[in-house]
Amino acid sequence: MTVAAVSEGVARGSGVPAVELDGVVKRFGDVAAVDGVSLRIGAGEVVALLGPNGAGKTSTVDLLLGLSAPTRGSVRVYGRAPREAVALGLVSAVMQTGGLLKDYTVEETVRLTAVLFGRPRSQVGEVLERAGIADIGGRLVGKCSGGQQQRLRFAMALLPDPELLILDEPTTGMDVGGRHEFWSAIREDARSGRTVVFATHYLEEADAYADRVVFVRRGRVVADGTAAQVKAMASGRTVRATWPGADEAALMGLPGVDSVEVRGDSVYVQGRDSDAVARFLLSRTPARDLEITSRNLEQAFLALTSDDAAGAGGTMTAVEGAGGVR
Repeated sequence: MTVAAVSEGVARGSGVPAVELDGVVKRFGDVAAVDGVSLRIGAGEVVALLGPNGAGKTSTVDLLLGLSAPTRGSVRVYGRAPREAVALGLVSAVMQTGGLLKDYTVEETVRLTAVLFGRPRSQVGEVLERAGIADIGGRLVGKCSGGQQQRLRFAMALLPDPELLILDEPTTGMDVGGRHEFWSAIREDARSGRTVVFATHYLEEADAYADRVVFVRRGRVVADGTAAQVKAMASGRTVRATWPGADEAALMGLPGVDSVEVRGDSVYVQGRDSDAVARFLLSRTPARDLEITSRNLEQAFLALTSDDAAGAGGTMTAVEGAGGVR
């Protein structure tokens, strides 16, 4: 069977997850860099892997790429061992550093990569264009900025036409415009069915571009869901409405409500079930001008990955319906 046939089969096969980690532990001596992670990522998802330094993100990426083996548990990529999936061209990665020859031009680097993967020369120009570096094809890699080198790594990763693209801090060194163009290209790829898993310190990128975010802390998953679900999970949402003479007791009796505050004609309800509060206000009261807000992803990140969060009762379970942690 050809690589193309294998790729088409896994991409269009029914029920085959792109990534499946089952009870994975990775130890370095006495340190558990990955500590019992179970995670399933469906084909076509864009998933952000977030956590503080030392949380286990890079160790997890290494396991997915077959660069290291789990101490315990199993890792499967499209139903295969990671090294087999990489060898078949099902997986490509954009890492933070390394992998570039400074004395080659940008185009020569991509052309060499195309030869290694048996790709036609016509594809070189295509991936340079998609990575946004077609205009610097003749520039020496050593003369490129950090952001331009990251785009070059992206172009190289696209050559095998992988089903799974793994990105480790992919926009490091890029300016704001470059980051926007990069993520536009990633979303376009995702629309075609490619799965993307990325680790980043730019939480606004995860909020804006990920279908799903997975928070890890000390090698364990502490939250898994959409950005909106995780933000609500960390701090709840606030419902504000205009309601002169608001009935605080009735609001406090609603499910999931933590606090009610009246400020003049406005009432602020903090809780975990904003939908129930909104339904009550709109159907049972004269309230108007209703707004629902939540904390941003950075605040949720700090709440879920801080030492205080760990000390307050361990890890938080996955968001119901996220389909992530098993």
